[in-house]
Amino acid sequence: MSDGQWYTRRSVLLKIGVFLNGIVGLAIATPVIGYLLSPIKKKGAYNSWISLGEIDQFPEGQTRLAEFVNPSKHAQDGETSKTPCWVRRVSGSKFQVFAINCAHLGCPVRWFPQSELFMCPCHGGAYYADGSRASGPPERGLFEYEYKVVKNELHISSGQMPTLANQAGLVNIEGTGKSPCLG
Repeated sequence: MSDGQWYTRRSVLLKIGVFLNGIVGLAIATPVIGYLLSPIKKKGAYNSWISLGEIDQFPEGQTRLAEFVNPSKHAQDGETSKTPCWVRRVSGSKFQVFAINCAHLGCPVRWFPQSELFMCPCHGGAYYADGSRASGPPERGLFEYEYKVVKNELHISSGQMPTLANQAGLVNIEGTGKSPCLG
C-alpha cells in the first residue's frame, strides 16, 4: 500500500474470473481443435491397401466371407478391429468385394448360396449375387470396396467404409474400370 497500488475486491475477483473462464475455454476448445485436425492425422490410414489373401482362396463363381484388420485400429479395439467383407470372384481376375453391411440401416448381411442372395436379418432386405438390390427397404445395392490384384493376392482399399460418397472411384484389376454393379 505504500507504493500507491490499491487492490479492490472487485479487481481481484475480476482477475480470478478471467483466469477461470480461460481454463474452461481451453478445456472446451481442446477436443474441438482435435476433432477438426483429425482428418490430417488419419489421412494415411484411409489410403491403405490390405491383402485378403491369395486369389486361389476365392473359387470362380463363388462368394466367400473374408476378414481383414482395420488399418486405423487402436490398441483397445481388440476383436472389433477385424472387419468382415464378402468376396465374389466373378471370373479369372475379376472380383467384387462387398461391405458386409446392408445399405438400409447397416445390419450385417448374410450370403445364402442356395438362393444366391444376400439377406439382411433386420428388415428383410435382399440383394442379388452381384450386390444389386433384389427387394425390401434398401434403395440401392451393397457398397463395394475398391480392389486390385498384386502378385496373385487380392488387395482392397480399406480404412474407410465404402459409402455413396466414395463409390465413384471403384476400380477393377487393371485399375481402369468401374464395378458392373454401379454401371
